Amino acid sequence: MKKLFYPALFHKAEEGGFWVSFPDLPECLTQGDDLTQAYEMAIDALGLALTSREKEKQQFPSMSDPTTITPEPDSFLVVIEFDLLAYKKRTNSRAVKKTLSIPEWLNEAAMAMDLNFSQVLQEALISKIQA
Repeated sequence: MKKLFYPALFHKAEEGGFWVSFPDLPECLTQGDDLTQAYEMAIDALGLALTSREKEKQQFPSMSDPTTITPEPDSFLVVIEFDLLAYKKRTNSRAVKKTLSIPEWLNEAAMAMDLNFSQVLQEALISKIQA
């Protein structure tokens, strides 16, 4: 899957730090003690909002044109780059059991090489997905 880009508004918080909102995802809010933490939290909040929509079979909203968004005083616009596949790898590593069939000769050759079937299949699937 390609990377996604969503505009985020970083607002200066009265108590210090920043709080972040997404014009395209009104339910997506987060905060951070400094700019770096607020940016990292924005990526995680965006991931949570998008994967929640995906689980509920809702489409992802289209990205607003950043040039049409006017930040309020004490806030500024940042476009957040989001890699859904990387987020899923980082947050959902639950193993799922699969049954598969391969030719006997291939099984014997792989076992003779002491290959880890799960690891080889995972690497092949990741390679195929990223292509």
